[in-house]
Amino acid sequence: MAAELGIEAHVLRHWEQVGVLAPARDSNGYRLYDAAAVEGARTIQKLRRVGLSLAEVAAAMAPTKDAAQAVVKAKIAALEDEMATTRQAITFLQHTVECRHRYLDDCPECAQFARTS
Repeated sequence: MAAELGIEAHVLRHWEQVGVLAPARDSNGYRLYDAAAVEGARTIQKLRRVGLSLAEVAAAMAPTKDAAQAVVKAKIAALEDEMATTRQAITFLQHTVECRHRYLDDCPECAQFARTS
């Protein structure tokens, strides 16, 4: 299973330990990864790739759609905030490249950015 997903086996065990993955067990206690477990692991991977923590993954995989959507909506809002901050930083840096002032302290626009950031 780990090889199929391109991850280490200890990652699967960790996911199981924190409760986001629950594979069945055979009579000897070996983990059995049926189609549902494989799909669950793939979902965990996808959610981790887009930035959700394991706690957020657990909440996003909640049995009720409302609970799951609340976590996803919160993550979307956080990512949008990050994007806005990144856009402001890019705008500021582009200005500094084009700024006619020798020192950023001499530029009213740069000073304005420093006061609002």
